[in-house]
Amino acid sequence: MHDSLGLEPLVRGIPPIRSRRGPRRRRPAKLHGDKGYGYDHLRRWLRKRGIRHRIARKGIESSQRLGRHRWVVERTVSWLAGCRRLHRRYERKAEHFLAFVGIAAALICHRRLTK
Repeated sequence: MHDSLGLEPLVRGIPPIRSRRGPRRRRPAKLHGDKGYGYDHLRRWLRKRGIRHRIARKGIESSQRLGRHRWVVERTVSWLAGCRRLHRRYERKAEHFLAFVGIAAALICHRRLTK
């Protein structure tokens, strides 16, 4: 699936965020994306939901300015891809796959903390 097709379900699936003051936030305040998300319908959808977006436009802006935010996500995905079981999705059920993602994340955190 292309990244642009998965953006709406991903944003809808974000659980409420606990804040120190006031009610829980139901949506993120800002979204950073590269040129793969640079479609007008996605920009309108984010604007309608009240989410500020910073998406590089094709042929106009460079995605270099988004690099420092994007690098964190790319690094995390590469850490998870280092786990053989997650590199290819062998599990048929989503619950099993998410359980293995949780185990891999715990192992990655353990390795990082013991260094």
